[in-house]
Amino acid sequence: MIGIDIGTTGAKGIALSEEGRVLASATESYPLSTPQPGWSEQDPELWWTAAQRLLDVLPDGPLGLSGQMHGLVVLDEHGEVLRPAILWNDQRTAAECLEIERRVGLERLIELTGNRALTGFTAPKLLWLRTHEPETYARIRHILLPKDYVRYRLTGELTIDAADASGTLLFDVARRRWSDEVCDALEIPLEWLPTAHESTEVATAGDQAAAALGVGIVAPGRVSVVLGTSGVVFAVLPEYAPDAEARVHVFCHAVPATWHAMGVMLSAAGSLAWLRDVVGAEYGALDEEASRWPPGVEGLLFAPYLAGERTPHADPLARGAFTGLSVRHDRGALARAVLEGVAFGLRDSLELLRALGVRAEVGRVSGGGARSELWLKIVASVLQLPLERTESEEGSAYGAALLAGVRAGVFADAADAVERCVRVRDRIDPEWDYEDAYARFRHLYPTLKEL
Repeated sequence: MIGIDIGTTGAKGIALSEEGRVLASATESYPLSTPQPGWSEQDPELWWTAAQRLLDVLPDGPLGLSGQMHGLVVLDEHGEVLRPAILWNDQRTAAECLEIERRVGLERLIELTGNRALTGFTAPKLLWLRTHEPETYARIRHILLPKDYVRYRLTGELTIDAADASGTLLFDVARRRWSDEVCDALEIPLEWLPTAHESTEVATAGDQAAAALGVGIVAPGRVSVVLGTSGVVFAVLPEYAPDAEARVHVFCHAVPATWHAMGVMLSAAGSLAWLRDVVGAEYGALDEEASRWPPGVEGLLFAPYLAGERTPHADPLARGAFTGLSVRHDRGALARAVLEGVAFGLRDSLELLRALGVRAEVGRVSGGGARSELWLKIVASVLQLPLERTESEEGSAYGAALLAGVRAGVFADAADAVERCVRVRDRIDPEWDYEDAYARFRHLYPTLKEL
C-alpha cells in the first residue's frame, strides 16, 4: 500500500505492508514562492513531478493521497492550470473574509460550514481572484485542492474527499456535500467543484485527517496531539457539532459518518525552534537545562503567540511574551517556560473540544516535539491526559496508505486498518500539577492584548 503526502515544502511517499510495516520511504523537496509580502504560492507542476519521482522509486501497490489543505488550484476548460496555486498560509484575503461573513451571515456560515471565514481557506481566494485577476477568473472551469490535482493528473478524474472539501468554506459539513446556499451567496458556480466522496471511497484525505487516522484516531475517546511547527489537538465527534464562536475547526473526518473538531495553535515546536535560534543552543542542551527547573519555573510564563494565533483567540496580531522574569532565570528557565507555554496553548484547544462534548481518555502524540521526553511529561501533565507514541512516525502519508488499503479491500474499513496496523510504542503519564500555572496563563492574552 502506497501513501503520498503533498506537503508545503515537499512530498513524502511510503510503502506499507498489510501489517502496517514501513517497507520503503522517499521524499522530494520543492520551493515555495512568496511574490509579495503575505503571499504564498506554488506551481502545481512541482507536486506532479514530485509524485512521479516518488512512484518511480516506491514499489507498486494501491495508492492513497493526502496533502496540504485549503490551497486553490484553478483549471480552464481544457484542464490546464491557469495560475500558480494559492496556498493555505497565504494571507492576502482579509477583505474577502469579511465579505463572505457579510454575504452569508456569520452565524449561518458557522452553522453550515463549521467555521468562520479565515484567510487560509479556499473560498476567500476565489473571491480575491474575481476582484484582482478578473481575466483569470473568467476562464475558470474547475477548482481542485493540491493533492486532488495530483490525482487528476494520475487518473483524469475531478474528485475530492469530504475531509478536504470541509476546508474550502464551500461545503455543507453536516450533510457532507457542497453547499448550494453558500455557493449561491458567493456566486460560485457549483459545476466548478469536483465530485465529493468519502475518503475511504477515493483513498484521499486532507493532511490533518490523514495524520489522525495514521495514529489511530477513528472514534471518540482518543485525541491526536501534534507537536509540529504548529500544534494541533484533534478529536473525533460522533455527530456534527460546530462551536458557536468557531474557535475550533469542525470538519468531516476521513472516516465515513464521523466528524472531527480541531484546535490549531500556530507556534508550537516553532516556538522552541525560535528560542534555539535566538540563544544559539541545540535542542538537546535546551532540554537538559530545562529539566533542572521545577514545574512553573518560579512564576515565569511564556505566551506562544510569535506568529499570531488561531485557537482559541483567532488573532493574527497576537504576539509572544515572557512574563515573570527574575535574575534567577537562565537559558534553561526560558526553555522550560516555552515548553510549558506551548502545553498551555494546547490545553486551551482541549478545553474547547471538551465543551463540544469530547471525552478524551488518552492522547496519541506525534510531530518533532514528541522526541523530547521532558516535553511529553509536561504536555501530559498540563492536559491531565496520558500520551501514547505509535511505532510509525510517517504522519499523513501513513494515513493515506491505510486509506489505499481500505479502498483496495485489504481492510474492511478504517477501524480495521487501525486495529491491524497502528501499534503503540510507549506511554507517558501525567506527573506534575499545573492547574495554578494554567490559571495564570489564561490571564496572559487578555492582559497583553491591551498593550
